[in-house]
Amino acid sequence: MSDTPDHLPRDLTLYLIARFALVAVVAGVLSLAGVPVLVALLIGLVVGLPLGLLLFRRLNQRVTAGLAKRNENRARARAQLRAQLRGDLAGNDEGAA
Repeated sequence: MSDTPDHLPRDLTLYLIARFALVAVVAGVLSLAGVPVLVALLIGLVVGLPLGLLLFRRLNQRVTAGLAKRNENRARARAQLRAQLRGDLAGNDEGAA
């Protein structure tokens, strides 16, 4: 495949932890301000979605690039499998004789 290591699991884990931490920080600040915990969590989720996209843009881009690369590899493998199932193997010269 490629010589570069696959950092998708690490990047995805970091991104998810960062997003959950952002929601927790927003909810914590609101709770300290006297907002009920459940309401603070809901507001933290709603505010954390767009704010996380802005704050963690580079990490989001790395995760998106990793997912695109993995989807490309899967599509290539799927096309190769379909070609094998049809009998269209590349380099197969048995039928040419």
